[in-house]
Amino acid sequence: MEKLTAQEEDALLAIWKTGEGNVKSFMEEMTPPVPPYTTVASTIKNLEKKGYLSSRMIGNAYLYAPAVTEETYKQKFMGNVVKDYFENSYKELVSFFAEKNKISADELREIIGLIEEKNKH
Repeated sequence: MEKLTAQEEDALLAIWKTGEGNVKSFMEEMTPPVPPYTTVASTIKNLEKKGYLSSRMIGNAYLYAPAVTEETYKQKFMGNVVKDYFENSYKELVSFFAEKNKISADELREIIGLIEEKNKH
């Protein structure tokens, strides 16, 4: 999986929200300010070339659908972030967010509860 630009990620988030659709339907789900139609269409074509989307022709218009799930994308790129920026340590990642006051003690307790619940199974 090839890394995406910020613009490609924004478009892909809109595509995951929409499911199968055309460029206009994806634009409706994008966070303002939305780029011009031609820019979004070009971005969608790039996502297709990179293997993130599949397309089919209906009449004279293309319908696009995600070829990669949001979960698969998150797993791939979060793993890379942890590896590249946090010495392959999720503990370092959590410590970073705690130091920057981006995660609270209550949230950490909730995460610990999720981990403990997962380990019971």
